[in-house]
Amino acid sequence: MTRLEKIYREKVAPALQKEFNYKSVMQIPGIEKVSLNIGLGAASQNNKLMEEAVTELTAIAGQKAVITRAKKSIASFKLREGMPIGVRVTLRKDRMWDFLDKLMNFALPRVRDFRGVPDKGFDGRGNFTMGIREHTIFPELEADRVDNPKGMNITIVTSAESDKEGKVLLGHLGMPFRK
Repeated sequence: MTRLEKIYREKVAPALQKEFNYKSVMQIPGIEKVSLNIGLGAASQNNKLMEEAVTELTAIAGQKAVITRAKKSIASFKLREGMPIGVRVTLRKDRMWDFLDKLMNFALPRVRDFRGVPDKGFDGRGNFTMGIREHTIFPELEADRVDNPKGMNITIVTSAESDKEGKVLLGHLGMPFRK
């Protein structure tokens, strides 16, 4: 059991049960998965960029990243069906907890002029999506060796019924939301 999962089970779950008056422990919201995505529109012409992104995302996640391909052709973007356009990885269980711990305690505090994460990224069902401008904030990557800093999206899928429950869950886990 990872450090953050232990905190969830021992402190966060009982606090949520008390705060929202859940009758059963099965009603307590939890985190189901974390999805990481790097979109690379420029990589459709440059294959080296795609390989670089796969290597870097694999290092960050601790799990092999998968190349995403275009579903349909769009002439104005010079995009044909099947062309590589991004890299993604989905984390569950221990890797998910390790990544969230690393994100909230190491990576986000390294962001320059960090004032907290805006809470506008909830989707209405308790899931949270945030964007990062530079993926070099993660400790696995040396900023000197990265040629092209890339942005990335992080989606945290929860079993919460509402945004309020999702925000309270992530807040108790240590997500630094803006005041």
